[in-house]
Amino acid sequence: MGAAMRRIHVGNALSAFGLGFTVPYLYVYVAQVRGLGPMTAGLVLAVFAVAALIVLPLAGRAIVRRGPLPVLLAALLTAAIGSLSLGLSASAATVLLSAAALGAGQAVMQPALATMIVDCSGPETRSRAFAMQFFLQNLGLGIGGLIGGHLVDPTKAGSFILLFAIQAAMFLLLVVVMSTVRMPHSPRIEGTPAQSAKGSWKQLLGNRAMVQLCVLGFVLFFACYGQFESGLSAYGVEAAGISTSTLGTALAANTLMIVVAQFAVLRFVERRKRSRVIASVGLIWAVAWAVAGYAGLGGASQEMATAAFVSTYALFGLGEAMLSPTLAPLVADLAPAGMAGQYNSAFALVKQLALAVGPAVGGPMAASLHAPYIVVFLLFSLGITVLALRLGRQLTAVQDQPSAAGSRVVAQGGAEQAPAPT
Repeated sequence: MGAAMRRIHVGNALSAFGLGFTVPYLYVYVAQVRGLGPMTAGLVLAVFAVAALIVLPLAGRAIVRRGPLPVLLAALLTAAIGSLSLGLSASAATVLLSAAALGAGQAVMQPALATMIVDCSGPETRSRAFAMQFFLQNLGLGIGGLIGGHLVDPTKAGSFILLFAIQAAMFLLLVVVMSTVRMPHSPRIEGTPAQSAKGSWKQLLGNRAMVQLCVLGFVLFFACYGQFESGLSAYGVEAAGISTSTLGTALAANTLMIVVAQFAVLRFVERRKRSRVIASVGLIWAVAWAVAGYAGLGGASQEMATAAFVSTYALFGLGEAMLSPTLAPLVADLAPAGMAGQYNSAFALVKQLALAVGPAVGGPMAASLHAPYIVVFLLFSLGITVLALRLGRQLTAVQDQPSAAGSRVVAQGGAEQAPAPT
């Protein structure tokens, strides 16, 4: 890795650390520590999603016109202000405004960092770069949540102020670190008129492969990530009798699987067609849902139900490890020259929509309709396989399997990249 890529990966790890540092404790902070009640706390979590949905289309346009680094620095400053003000807020209005700033900043960081990875890598190194990004993100989330949990005390508002102040300081540290990044020259759309943003979205929607990838991405995130902290956990408690401590163990198993398997599966993934890798993830997740069905509906002993439920999260982690070097590089290779930021932001927008809809649909269903819940999401997983195979027919041979072309730049749809600095 060049110096620029190393700093980008530091940014990925620290931004994920900041997210895991505070977000798990927002509900307790707003509802109990500040005494604003569960409704306001729920609104704060909703504001995070709404802020992301609002800013991501604008972020794509800004990345295309200004480059990813200035957009990332603006997002870090916005998140730092939102984090610090959230720790000092005492009224519902200021809490919601602060959460909007923090959520908007954190939402923009990901497509900006992803576009920087694209600009600093070529087709032959991009899968490994995104695998490293996903590995560091999960590591940062896990460590951030662990340290944050030991710092907070629901009886002391000062512990939460310290938490948000540390997060703000981390974002400001990231501003300093990322300001030293020297990006290689990459195609930009300079001097474009204001109405060109509409044209760029029209161009994106005219790319059938990208549209199919967005549909596939929505189903992926809806059927997996959108169920982790809502539907699947509710199903585990209500149907399988899983304790809250076991839920924590299951999430740890998911993270451990990603950390252990990420680089073990990378060589396997790099040598296969991307569409078939995604299709195989759908089959793995279908097995995961079947195992979850056994845990809650199979009449197993509590020990077997617990083991099956933890295995479900581990199987999801295996699928995630296979997707990380596949999805993001494919988005980059479908983007025309200079449009990687627009395409990354569009895909991030699809992810946010799925994460907003997933809990709203899965949570109530999992709590009361146990068997239909498992059947529906098992079918969604099989649908991932079908959609992935259909997407493969829209991709060029090099887009579907860059390793088959050696070191050649993607022939169609991909922006030619300058080599990373030594």
